[in-house]
Amino acid sequence: MEQVSFTAMKDGTKEDYEFLEEHEVEYTKGTADRLLHALEHLDEGLSGYKITRLGHSVQSATRAWRDGADIDWVVSALLHDIGDIFAPYNHDEYAATILKPFVREQCRWVVETHGDFQMVYYGHLTEGGDQHKRDRHKGHRYFADCAQFCERWDQSSFDPEYDTLPLDFFREMVREVFARDPYDKAVMGAADQPLMNADKAAERA
Repeated sequence: MEQVSFTAMKDGTKEDYEFLEEHEVEYTKGTADRLLHALEHLDEGLSGYKITRLGHSVQSATRAWRDGADIDWVVSALLHDIGDIFAPYNHDEYAATILKPFVREQCRWVVETHGDFQMVYYGHLTEGGDQHKRDRHKGHRYFADCAQFCERWDQSSFDPEYDTLPLDFFREMVREVFARDPYDKAVMGAADQPLMNADKAAERA
Protein backbone atom coordinates (compact mmCIF):
# COMPACT_ATOMS: atom_id res chain seq x y z
CA MET A 1 0.00 0.00 0.00
CA GLU A 2 1.35 3.44 -0.96
CA GLN A 3 -1.70 5.50 -0.04
CA VAL A 4 -4.90 5.02 1.92
CA SER A 5 -8.07 4.04 0.10
CA PHE A 6 -10.34 6.78 1.47
CA THR A 7 -11.08 10.41 0.67
CA ALA A 8 -13.13 10.90 3.85
CA MET A 9 -11.82 9.61 7.18
CA LYS A 10 -15.09 7.88 8.07
CA ASP A 11 -14.58 5.56 5.11
CA GLY A 12 -11.16 4.32 6.18
CA THR A 13 -10.46 0.65 6.83
CA LYS A 14 -8.46 -1.03 9.58
CA GLU A 15 -5.67 -1.59 7.06
CA ASP A 16 -5.70 2.10 6.15
CA TYR A 17 -5.25 3.21 9.73
CA GLU A 18 -2.59 0.63 10.52
CA PHE A 19 -0.71 1.86 7.44
CA LEU A 20 -1.03 5.48 8.58
CA GLU A 21 0.07 4.68 12.11
CA GLU A 22 3.28 3.13 10.80
CA HIS A 23 3.98 6.29 8.79
CA GLU A 24 3.16 8.58 11.71
CA VAL A 25 5.38 6.70 14.14
CA GLU A 26 8.26 6.93 11.70
CA TYR A 27 7.60 10.62 11.08
CA THR A 28 7.58 11.51 14.78
CA LYS A 29 11.13 10.20 15.09
CA GLY A 30 12.24 13.34 13.26
CA THR A 31 10.55 15.77 15.65
CA ALA A 32 13.77 16.79 17.41
CA ASP A 33 15.55 17.60 14.17
CA ARG A 34 12.59 19.58 12.89
CA LEU A 35 12.62 21.62 16.08
CA LEU A 36 16.34 22.24 15.76
CA HIS A 37 15.76 23.39 12.20
CA ALA A 38 12.99 25.70 13.42
CA LEU A 39 15.37 27.16 15.99
CA GLU A 40 17.78 28.03 13.23
CA HIS A 41 14.99 29.98 11.54
CA LEU A 42 14.60 32.17 14.62
CA ASP A 43 17.44 34.15 13.08
CA GLU A 44 14.89 35.36 10.55
CA GLY A 45 12.55 36.58 13.28
CA LEU A 46 12.14 39.82 15.18
CA SER A 47 15.13 42.13 14.92
CA GLY A 48 16.16 45.11 17.01
CA TYR A 49 17.84 43.28 19.87
CA LYS A 50 21.63 43.13 20.21
CA ILE A 51 21.51 39.39 19.41
CA THR A 52 19.22 37.27 17.25
CA ARG A 53 16.33 35.22 18.63
CA LEU A 54 18.41 32.10 18.05
CA GLY A 55 21.24 33.74 19.94
CA HIS A 56 18.84 34.45 22.81
CA SER A 57 17.64 30.85 22.84
CA VAL A 58 21.08 29.27 22.95
CA GLN A 59 22.28 31.84 25.48
CA SER A 60 19.34 30.98 27.75
CA ALA A 61 20.17 27.28 27.44
CA THR A 62 23.85 27.99 28.05
CA ARG A 63 23.08 29.80 31.28
CA ALA A 64 20.84 26.92 32.35
CA TRP A 65 23.59 24.41 31.59
CA ARG A 66 26.18 26.42 33.51
CA ASP A 67 23.81 26.67 36.47
CA GLY A 68 23.86 22.87 36.68
CA ALA A 69 20.28 22.47 35.46
CA ASP A 70 19.08 19.04 34.36
CA ILE A 71 18.23 18.14 30.77
CA ASP A 72 14.53 19.03 31.06
CA TRP A 73 15.40 22.55 32.19
CA VAL A 74 18.12 23.02 29.58
CA VAL A 75 15.93 21.90 26.67
CA SER A 76 13.03 23.97 27.98
CA ALA A 77 15.28 27.03 28.15
CA LEU A 78 16.46 26.37 24.61
CA LEU A 79 12.94 26.04 23.20
CA HIS A 80 11.06 28.54 25.37
CA ASP A 81 10.75 31.12 22.56
CA ILE A 82 10.38 28.78 19.60
CA GLY A 83 6.87 30.11 19.05
CA ASP A 84 8.08 33.64 18.29
CA ILE A 85 7.78 33.17 14.52
CA PHE A 86 4.42 31.41 14.28
CA ALA A 87 2.64 32.50 17.48
CA PRO A 88 3.91 35.95 18.47
CA TYR A 89 0.90 36.65 20.71
CA ASN A 90 1.07 33.38 22.65
CA HIS A 91 4.58 32.11 21.98
CA ASP A 92 4.90 30.81 25.52
CA GLU A 93 1.82 28.58 25.22
CA TYR A 94 3.00 27.39 21.81
CA ALA A 95 6.37 26.29 23.17
CA ALA A 96 4.80 24.67 26.23
CA THR A 97 2.47 22.63 24.02
CA ILE A 98 5.44 21.27 22.07
CA LEU A 99 7.27 20.36 25.27
CA LYS A 100 4.31 19.01 27.24
CA PRO A 101 4.43 15.31 26.18
CA PHE A 102 8.17 15.05 26.85
CA VAL A 103 9.13 17.00 29.98
CA ARG A 104 7.94 17.14 33.57
CA GLU A 105 5.02 19.38 34.51
CA GLN A 106 7.28 21.83 36.35
CA CYS A 107 9.09 22.77 33.15
CA ARG A 108 5.95 22.88 31.03
CA TRP A 109 4.22 25.28 33.41
CA VAL A 110 7.18 27.61 33.62
CA VAL A 111 7.53 27.80 29.84
CA GLU A 112 3.77 28.33 29.42
CA THR A 113 3.67 31.27 31.84
CA HIS A 114 7.07 32.89 31.37
CA GLY A 115 5.55 35.60 29.16
CA ASP A 116 3.48 36.86 32.10
CA PHE A 117 6.53 36.84 34.37
CA GLN A 118 8.73 38.70 31.89
CA MET A 119 6.35 41.67 32.05
CA VAL A 120 7.80 42.59 35.45
CA TYR A 121 10.85 43.95 33.60
CA TYR A 122 9.12 46.12 31.03
CA GLY A 123 5.35 46.14 31.46
CA HIS A 124 5.41 49.63 32.97
CA LEU A 125 7.36 50.90 29.96
CA THR A 126 4.90 49.86 27.24
CA GLU A 127 1.48 51.14 26.25
CA GLY A 128 -1.12 48.98 27.96
CA GLY A 129 1.52 46.77 29.60
CA ASP A 130 0.98 45.22 33.01
CA GLN A 131 4.13 45.03 35.10
CA HIS A 132 2.32 42.92 37.68
CA LYS A 133 0.83 40.38 35.28
CA ARG A 134 2.64 37.54 37.00
CA ASP A 135 0.73 38.26 40.21
CA ARG A 136 -2.23 36.30 38.85
CA HIS A 137 -0.12 33.20 39.46
CA LYS A 138 0.74 33.98 43.08
CA GLY A 139 0.45 30.94 45.28
CA HIS A 140 1.20 28.49 42.47
CA ARG A 141 3.75 25.87 43.39
CA TYR A 142 5.98 26.90 40.47
CA PHE A 143 5.76 30.67 40.91
CA ALA A 144 9.27 30.94 42.35
CA ASP A 145 10.67 28.63 39.66
CA CYS A 146 9.28 30.79 36.87
CA ALA A 147 10.53 33.98 38.52
CA GLN A 148 13.99 32.43 38.75
CA PHE A 149 13.82 31.08 35.17
CA CYS A 150 13.11 34.59 33.90
CA GLU A 151 15.65 36.34 36.10
CA ARG A 152 18.62 34.02 35.53
CA TRP A 153 18.06 32.60 32.06
CA ASP A 154 15.57 34.65 30.07
CA GLN A 155 15.74 38.40 30.72
CA SER A 156 19.53 38.28 31.07
CA SER A 157 20.19 36.46 27.79
CA PHE A 158 20.49 39.30 25.30
CA ASP A 159 24.21 39.87 25.75
CA PRO A 160 26.42 39.76 22.63
CA GLU A 161 29.53 39.56 24.83
CA TYR A 162 28.43 36.45 26.72
CA ASP A 163 30.34 33.24 25.95
CA THR A 164 27.36 31.39 24.51
CA LEU A 165 27.61 27.73 23.56
CA PRO A 166 26.65 26.85 19.96
CA LEU A 167 23.39 25.17 19.03
CA ASP A 168 25.32 22.01 18.15
CA PHE A 169 26.20 21.62 21.84
CA PHE A 170 22.52 21.07 22.63
CA ARG A 171 21.46 18.92 19.67
CA GLU A 172 21.78 15.55 21.39
CA MET A 173 19.95 16.83 24.47
CA VAL A 174 16.99 17.83 22.31
CA ARG A 175 17.07 14.46 20.56
CA GLU A 176 17.20 12.65 23.89
CA VAL A 177 14.18 14.48 25.29
CA PHE A 178 12.07 14.04 22.16
CA ALA A 179 12.99 10.37 21.87
CA ARG A 180 11.05 9.71 25.08
CA ASP A 181 7.69 7.99 24.95
CA PRO A 182 5.16 10.83 24.67
CA TYR A 183 2.90 11.41 27.67
CA ASP A 184 4.90 9.00 29.80
CA LYS A 185 3.47 9.52 33.29
CA ALA A 186 6.86 8.77 34.81
CA VAL A 187 8.32 11.70 32.86
CA MET A 188 5.47 14.19 33.11
CA GLY A 189 4.97 13.46 36.79
CA ALA A 190 8.65 13.31 37.67
CA ALA A 191 9.84 15.02 40.83
CA ASP A 192 10.50 18.74 40.67
CA GLN A 193 14.13 19.73 40.21
CA PRO A 194 15.88 22.97 41.19
CA LEU A 195 16.97 25.27 38.40
CA MET A 196 20.43 25.47 39.93
CA ASN A 197 22.63 22.61 41.08
CA ALA A 198 25.90 23.85 42.51
CA ASP A 199 27.69 20.51 42.25
CA LYS A 200 26.73 20.05 38.60
CA ALA A 201 27.61 23.64 37.85
CA ALA A 202 31.06 23.11 39.30
CA GLU A 203 31.55 19.99 37.17
CA ARG A 204 30.59 21.90 34.03
CA ALA A 205 32.66 24.98 34.76
